[in-house]
Amino acid sequence: MTMKLFYLPGACSMVPHTALQWIGQPYEAEAVTHAQIKEPAYLAMNPQGAVPLLVDGDLVLSQNVAILAYLDARFPEARLLGSDTIEGKARAWRWLAFLNSDVHKAFGQLFRTPPWAEDETVKNAMQQAARAQIAGMLKQADDQLANHAWLGGEEISVADIYLYVILRWANGLSVDLSQMNHLSEFQKRVAADPGVREICAQEGLQP
Repeated sequence: MTMKLFYLPGACSMVPHTALQWIGQPYEAEAVTHAQIKEPAYLAMNPQGAVPLLVDGDLVLSQNVAILAYLDARFPEARLLGSDTIEGKARAWRWLAFLNSDVHKAFGQLFRTPPWAEDETVKNAMQQAARAQIAGMLKQADDQLANHAWLGGEEISVADIYLYVILRWANGLSVDLSQMNHLSEFQKRVAADPGVREICAQEGLQP
């Protein structure tokens, strides 16, 4: 049975979407809206009402890291982590965990304002603090890229795709990255990847 991925265009689901493209096996990808992922039919599959969601036969799997771990285990020849060594994979997992658990979470206050922070002064202060926090965390990635082509070393991995997605968000949400010398060129390198270009086309995005 063909694997199926549910995704929101431009969201973190772009990471497993790109992974499926790199794997090169037949798959389906269905775009959903914010409204659709809160509907009963979708919630029956994923009670969290979020993307990504992967369906592979009887397996219904949510959470980016779980999906990427599954795809890497099922298709080791695709080298989704950029390396086939234990050490190389660990480096990629370290960056994936950081981006998924720390950096992604910091965007929460830019994506949606808590109900108790509707006052414009409070809202602006919270958002500026979030932008500064995000910039500080992305400086760690910039420092890594000073000496390496990719986050995990010298081979592209799904960790790089996650950073690429986050940089797209950062640029669109006015996070100041002007003092970081390596992220812009990194973003261009990722955007030139054929798999990334195909996924951008599928999701209706400019690379």
